[in-house]
Amino acid sequence: MAKKKSQKDSQLLIRINGEQRERFVSLCEELDTSAAREIRKFIRRFLNEYKESEG
Repeated sequence: MAKKKSQKDSQLLIRINGEQRERFVSLCEELDTSAAREIRKFIRRFLNEYKESEG
């Protein structure tokens, strides 16, 4: 069974230090990934972690 991808229909605007942003984006490129992908992964892990502790 194919996994259905969720529709990405919202944006999250964050303000961070410019140097940190450049370092993060550069490292993501070196690792052949995107900053957005890594932030989405972080959010999913964070939500899963706290979903488990709510129960």
